[in-house]
Amino acid sequence: MQSKNSHKYHLYQATSFLLLLVHINNNISYVLCIHYLFFFQIPMPGISINSSSYNYASSTFSYSVPVLRLLCTRHNFTTTTTNLSRTASFRVFCQTQSKTEKMEIRRFSPLLESSMISSGNGGVALEEWKAVPDIWRTSAENFGDKVALVDQYHDPPSTMTYKQLEDAILDFAEGLRVLGVKPDEKIALFADNSCRWLVADQGMMAVGAINVVRGSRSSIQELLQIYNHSESVALAVDNPEMFNQIAKPFYLKTSIRFIILLWGEKSSLVNEGNKEVPIYTYMEVIHFGRESRRALFKSHGARQHYMFQTIKSDDIATLVYTSGTTGNPKGVMLTHQNLLHQIKHLSDVVPIEVGDRVLSMLPSWHAYERACEYFIFSRGVEHIYTTVRNLKDDLGRYQPHLMVSVPLVFETLYSGIMKQISTSSLIRKLVALSFIRVSLGYMECKRIYEGKCLTKNQKSPSYLYAMLDWLWARVMAAILYPVHMLANKLVYNKIRSTIGISKAAISGGGSLPSHVDKFFEAIGLNLQNGYGLTETSPVIAARRLGCDVIGSVGYPLKHTEFKVVDSETGEVLPPGSKGILKVRGPQLMKGYYKNPSATNQVIDSDGWLNTGDIGWIAAHNSTGRSRNSGGVIVVEGRAKDTIVLSSGENVEPGELEEAALRSNLIQQIIVIGQDKRRLGAVVVPNKEEILKAAKELLIIDSNSSDVSQEKVTNLIYNELKTWTSGFPFQIGPILLVNDPFTIDNGLMTPTMKVRRDRVMAQYRDQVENLYK
Repeated sequence: MQSKNSHKYHLYQATSFLLLLVHINNNISYVLCIHYLFFFQIPMPGISINSSSYNYASSTFSYSVPVLRLLCTRHNFTTTTTNLSRTASFRVFCQTQSKTEKMEIRRFSPLLESSMISSGNGGVALEEWKAVPDIWRTSAENFGDKVALVDQYHDPPSTMTYKQLEDAILDFAEGLRVLGVKPDEKIALFADNSCRWLVADQGMMAVGAINVVRGSRSSIQELLQIYNHSESVALAVDNPEMFNQIAKPFYLKTSIRFIILLWGEKSSLVNEGNKEVPIYTYMEVIHFGRESRRALFKSHGARQHYMFQTIKSDDIATLVYTSGTTGNPKGVMLTHQNLLHQIKHLSDVVPIEVGDRVLSMLPSWHAYERACEYFIFSRGVEHIYTTVRNLKDDLGRYQPHLMVSVPLVFETLYSGIMKQISTSSLIRKLVALSFIRVSLGYMECKRIYEGKCLTKNQKSPSYLYAMLDWLWARVMAAILYPVHMLANKLVYNKIRSTIGISKAAISGGGSLPSHVDKFFEAIGLNLQNGYGLTETSPVIAARRLGCDVIGSVGYPLKHTEFKVVDSETGEVLPPGSKGILKVRGPQLMKGYYKNPSATNQVIDSDGWLNTGDIGWIAAHNSTGRSRNSGGVIVVEGRAKDTIVLSSGENVEPGELEEAALRSNLIQQIIVIGQDKRRLGAVVVPNKEEILKAAKELLIIDSNSSDVSQEKVTNLIYNELKTWTSGFPFQIGPILLVNDPFTIDNGLMTPTMKVRRDRVMAQYRDQVENLYK
């Protein structure tokens, strides 16, 4: 045990050393010296200690503690927490470093932080990327002063260049190291899309940590489950409002080392809380990192106390918990290699150039949006964050070259256009609808003579038949072409100008209805459909502009293989045969976190992942309508969504639902009937359109503002008969529900897909009564 005098001597040495750090960080040195000298009453030449200087030190000490801890560990000091009556402080001792002392491991992204271990790297080739954060070094070098992102809906609004974005990521990463984050530790990132989400996400990856992501609209129970199952050690949360909602259960049921607020101030937090868990703002973490980086660069010997390790491509980058339409979420382990595959090869699909503007409204934590964001940032694009509420205005304001979204958004755009047409004058309505019919016919003929139609037939038609078919399509297209071009000039140019997307729209995360797909093709808006899963990082197939086969999800991404197998025997089926889609490629996940049995259920010993989707691969034909569409992937629905009637007949509900949604009277629908004699449906009616239709059909008085349940049911039933008349199975009993399926009430996923199991659970009793 050290004597009192020995203790003061070592403290004197420590304080003297801290004074030498004035040139590195004047504020920290001054604050700490005041604290120690005042508390221990140690005289120092030329320094006067009084209560005012102590109060100043106390006001800023808590802000400086993390940086003190970092500086002390870099200069062979050890720190122990001491609870003092005046303030929380540290006791500092000077020790001689033992030769056997374990050096601190500093894992880093090889290119992003290459300057830490070497100087000057010059240009960076794609093949040199080893970790996702490496892309920021390349982008900063190539597009440094170009605008990288615009985030206008947070306070403060932000516009960042590529160089500023790289610096912010480096500062945040270093700030996490100051806070004690170690490689392979998990940090929960529960927040929505914003520039700070991106910085936090990449900062976590850059230190070799694994981020565990989710959005603010998830339930508290779901967030708790994800945090605890992932074994996260800290939490980065969107804002004080979100944290106030989850604070109490999180303090009670989790272990949290520290909390970071991405937006807002600590003054907005509720008073109740765990005082032992420190809370930092985003700007504080940035400040810690910036000061630490300065110290590292100015101190020649500081780096000698680290053992540098590069992040490896097969290291886990993130845990993404699936938000599927059934079952509890599972933690998908995605590696840097998985995500880098997307970054390198989405360029084969997305027609993007330096300086293009991309509008984004999907949750950044979702694998689809996330992979697209990483890709576009590696190409020097201006990325603009928007919201569902501001989407329409921002499409007009920013006139983006591209937009990445889900089918529901494009369905909404389609419905809005058709509603505007239907409410215009009679002449304009007839002209516009006639133009659309002509253009749909023209595009159909065009697909025929270009050989871009889908067929399951493996046998090519005869050369003579194919030539006659081609000639007929050419003649019909030539007749319709002038009218189509007139429609383009008079109608479609205005529609495209209103939508604002000039190059292409990318749809993924769900099934794109064929009528929406064909409509946008007819008006000249490139709508590219893609396919993927969280487990595949996510994109595995997508349509290209050069070969955009309507009804398909396009060709497999580079280095990606598909096969179709029989659901019962597992036998590989030939092209054109419908079965279970399996996929293999470098974007396949490492597995489900802490769930090897679930991993083995979906990935076999040969590396093939069972997608759980029903589909087929178009046959290669040398002649005929499908001669240029061989090899494209067609997805028809989820295998687990298949309804088996009591008669033993199998029904795919997706096609029926897609057809039914073409009715203006139906807002949402799910087809039901498992183990029943006939199909039924749970329908959310469009109340505004129902009222309008009832008045037009004279079902109610023109002054009435309400329609009875019985009359609504009859209207919906007639609509279903009209729109699904071409299907072998018809929908019988109907359950009308008033409340829409939404993300907030848990009946939709964040990518706006209906959770069938939850809808059925909520309305189980009413559904059973339908069949009595």
